[in-house]
Amino acid sequence: MKRIEKVFLFVSQKSKELGKEEIASGFGITTKEVAAAFGIQRTNASKDLNELVKDGLLVKVGGRPVQYIDSSLVPHIHQQQSMQGAAGTPHVKDETDVFKKIIGGKGSMKVPIEQAKAAILYPPKGLNCLITGATGSGKTHFAHIMFEFAQEKGLIQNQQELVVFNCADYAHNSELLMSHLFGYAAGAFTGATKEKEGLIAKADGGMLFLDEIHRLPPEGQEMIFYFMDNGRYSKLGESAKEQQADVRIICATSEDASSYLLSTFVRRIPISIHLPSFNQRQTQEKVELVRLMVGIEAERIQRKISLTEDVVKALIGSVTYGNVGQLKSNIQLICARSFLSHMDKDDILITLEDLTEEIKVGLSQLADDRQILADLAQGLEPIMEVYPDQNVLRPLVDSYELPYNLYEIIDEKAALLKDDGVDQESINQFIMTDINVHLKSFYKDHRLTFDIENKLAEIVEQKVIDLTKKIYEMAKNKLNDSFQVNFIYAMSLHISSFLKRHQIEGHGELSSNDSIRKMVKEYPDEYEVALMIKDLIFEDYQITIPLEEVDYLTVLLVSLKKEKATGRIGIVVAAHGNSTASSMVQVVKQLFGSDNLVAVDMPIEMKPRVALEEIIKATELVNHGSGVILLVDMGSLGTFSEEIHRRTGIQVRTIDMVTTALVLEVARKTELLDTDLDKLFHSLKSFRGYGNALNQGVELVQTQKNPDLKRAIVAICASGKGTAKRMKEIIENCLAEIGEKDLEVLPISIVEMASVLKILQTDYQLIAVTGIVDPKIDVQYIPMELLFSGEAKQLIQELLLDAENHFEPLVLDEEKTWQICEEYLRANFTFINPEKVMAPFWTFVEELTTLFLKEANQAFTINLITHLGGVVERVLRQDVLTVTEDQLTSEVLPHVEAVEQVAKKLEELLFITIPPGEIYYIWQIINNTLATERK
Repeated sequence: MKRIEKVFLFVSQKSKELGKEEIASGFGITTKEVAAAFGIQRTNASKDLNELVKDGLLVKVGGRPVQYIDSSLVPHIHQQQSMQGAAGTPHVKDETDVFKKIIGGKGSMKVPIEQAKAAILYPPKGLNCLITGATGSGKTHFAHIMFEFAQEKGLIQNQQELVVFNCADYAHNSELLMSHLFGYAAGAFTGATKEKEGLIAKADGGMLFLDEIHRLPPEGQEMIFYFMDNGRYSKLGESAKEQQADVRIICATSEDASSYLLSTFVRRIPISIHLPSFNQRQTQEKVELVRLMVGIEAERIQRKISLTEDVVKALIGSVTYGNVGQLKSNIQLICARSFLSHMDKDDILITLEDLTEEIKVGLSQLADDRQILADLAQGLEPIMEVYPDQNVLRPLVDSYELPYNLYEIIDEKAALLKDDGVDQESINQFIMTDINVHLKSFYKDHRLTFDIENKLAEIVEQKVIDLTKKIYEMAKNKLNDSFQVNFIYAMSLHISSFLKRHQIEGHGELSSNDSIRKMVKEYPDEYEVALMIKDLIFEDYQITIPLEEVDYLTVLLVSLKKEKATGRIGIVVAAHGNSTASSMVQVVKQLFGSDNLVAVDMPIEMKPRVALEEIIKATELVNHGSGVILLVDMGSLGTFSEEIHRRTGIQVRTIDMVTTALVLEVARKTELLDTDLDKLFHSLKSFRGYGNALNQGVELVQTQKNPDLKRAIVAICASGKGTAKRMKEIIENCLAEIGEKDLEVLPISIVEMASVLKILQTDYQLIAVTGIVDPKIDVQYIPMELLFSGEAKQLIQELLLDAENHFEPLVLDEEKTWQICEEYLRANFTFINPEKVMAPFWTFVEELTTLFLKEANQAFTINLITHLGGVVERVLRQDVLTVTEDQLTSEVLPHVEAVEQVAKKLEELLFITIPPGEIYYIWQIINNTLATERK
């Protein structure tokens, strides 16, 4: 018998032991009683109880805490309610107007609600409408409320669901867009063996929500407005036959509709509903929004949550750009942190001390707004108490909603750590880190606070960062001035670069010149502070800073106070891969706020001439008259500078082997120091990075002087990310143990394998390849299952000692295969429980094996299960792999859809949705295994 069934029997028996009067008065069985009876966490008990309520087997009664009884006893309650109108009886849904439950219905939301009602009720079939508003203002949630209102009024049948289509998913592929919206006929393209209905057919008689409508290309807009005009459409490959559908359409955008949408499309949408930003809301509405969202969290953990007055103010003030969505994410963060600190208590009290520094800043944000402070003083109680089950709205539907129950994760992880004998303080530290990783990873696309210091610590020694913080406070006090927000980052990188030069070259001097000396003389106060910085560095590192370096510290201090100069050198970062260059540029922009650099991403299939044209456009974009530094990774890119100069007249200097640290250094120097293109170019050629281990510098120089190609091992997985990076870690650990330093490990994707390997064979001396497939090049291949079998160190030693070694695939039984996979999942993933996911993973792989392969393949099983761990983890983090329109060809699409069908059962078991990009990479593993079998 399942646990949930036992819980129902327990509550049912206890309910029958209660008298009619007790039940009518709101008495029942609490979550705490159920948790104690079965020895489970309260969040798990709450989950089972709420699931039974949803199934109609139990009902909620009572006040605080919420209690449960067998639903068969509900007639007693209804009878008593009709006689007495007793408080605390089960909530009866108000089916007259769901809009009455929206906060601000008589204030800032009054006009949007009236417009929405008019659009829904307009005879005979309502009006199509467009919802506009800033990111996080609640457009998706508002669309769901409109849909519920239409159902309440009997305009849409209750069994129908709102059909949602995100236009961004197919913004650049009209064929895929048409097939998903309108469906396709059999034979429409290769692999389309049977016809398929689209979302329009699914929404027939109901409503279709087109989110991010501004991402729809013109041809996509034309498809939609043709359907709006006459209600008819054709499936892909079925032009001679038209289908009919009755669909109400709601569109949403955060952009200016007139700028992104065709005028012919906009004219077909008679009602435009604009939702206010958070700052446009009335003060009392802001307070009620806090109460609502805290209530959602209280319901999730089934505990009362109390907030002090300062906490509410800080939450309101912390909303600076993300609107209601940002408020929601901040509340989820502080509730999760406080839940961890109060796991053994029935109630949770959140005080100012429980807030992160980023949210505490919200108090100072309110300091200049006297009106809101006055309003809060009148309407805000000293302690806001929020109970479970008091919200009249279901959890807000939007992209800020976590796709998993964070409190269950906290509960389970805390229990595991406690069982392992970990003390409570350490448990709190471990799980607090998890909370931040969960939420910051999930919200990174919503511009939540970017944890810059953690990023900086990846490339700069923490000791340098701590020193820079002392310098910042000292400089601010001595100069009585404010600095740019990037002071910590710019000064840290500058000091780290000096220390590295000093370690490598035995000195750290920058050769000063007359212009620098002349500038320094004009800023005596800054020079005095620079001398103090010299003393602070000596105290921490016992290194004497030369006066020439003090000059540059002075210039740095001055430039950090000044507005950005004009005429700066431009920066173009060009690298192979779908997002390699963009990722590096994004980090630098977030650190420095730089606007003089652009990225050129070059998928491996991009031809060199096409890449040249893209780089020329980027060069012209960032040129401000002082020339452009071109930072490239490898291949033919290093030869473009002369061609660019010939065609544009712009002076270009090229630096190869680009890294994030190099881009940071270029941005730092172009932002903060007066220099010309050639001086910058020559200074970069000797740049050694910001590495934490300063004593590695000499080895770096020695390596660069070696005329031979650097040796490397290639690690191949589906995406070039999760599993490949783990293989890289295993190999690097083995290399460190055996004292081998001059060997690099290069993770790559099977999708780009053929073309990337050609480039790598030119730039490196490849001595081995490991991973999910043997690329059949003239180097040793180590099967991935061998690497994970615990024999990695021995394999690497044998490889280095004997170049003629040949590694046969490991013959494994099912038990050993299962063990390797489970151990890998346990060691490498944070948010999945290997004991729970191994069975569904195994079944999924068996079904794919039966469908695509001739016989069981243990190497394939290990490859795919280890990859699936990364899939689930990325889905939970909302950081999934994506697929381009060029990759998802008509030849590939049928296979991807076949995998998608098999994956449905896995999705149901794990309560997740695997997106198309991840499905595509699963197919790539299958496809490469098939290719290997054919060979």
